[in-house]
Amino acid sequence: MKSNQQAFLEEHISCWDKLSIIEQKVLLEKAQVLKYDKGTLVHSAGSDCIGILLIQKGELRVYMVSEEGREITLYRLFEGDVCILSASCVLNSITFDVHIDTESDSEVIQIPSKTFLDLSEKNVHMECFGYQVSAQRFSEVMWAMQQILFMSFDKRLAIFLIDESIKNGSDTLHLTHEQVAKYMGSAREVVSRMLKYFSEEKWVSLSRGTIQILDRKKLRSLTV
Repeated sequence: MKSNQQAFLEEHISCWDKLSIIEQKVLLEKAQVLKYDKGTLVHSAGSDCIGILLIQKGELRVYMVSEEGREITLYRLFEGDVCILSASCVLNSITFDVHIDTESDSEVIQIPSKTFLDLSEKNVHMECFGYQVSAQRFSEVMWAMQQILFMSFDKRLAIFLIDESIKNGSDTLHLTHEQVAKYMGSAREVVSRMLKYFSEEKWVSLSRGTIQILDRKKLRSLTV
């Protein structure tokens, strides 16, 4: 009978059936389950290259920190996602430093960097899997940069609120202004000012730690 770990690897490593029985066995032997509490720094610039992380439960945030200490969220990862930048030491094309922390209590399957590198060198399908995931994440990074550099803040905030609503299946978002600012790479004061404007227009209602979407149609009109 397959273990839960094996079933998860088979489902989320797209090249699993292209690996030999021996290679699959190596993955299963080397992979380990790690549990992190909310708010744990999983990876940072200058820390050890910990390898590929497959998120079984929880949420990870991947971000950069400017020289002034400002955090810019590149993307967030949820159940079933693969974190590749935690293994940046085995990807020659990755030359920038990122930080990764947990947004909730999380459980991940870790594939050590050496194991991933060895399999990638022996099996082109594993190598392609790594670059496929990297390309997907790079696309998300470019989307984040495009928003920050070229979109007005009201449009960015409307997109963020709608995306969060869809992601959580609810118009009630349990987020503080500080959290929204962190996710959007902005200042809390800017977020609060724009949310206040949205509230005055009756598009959202605000309470402590909660944002309630009242008029999704109006928010969507800002995103066009």
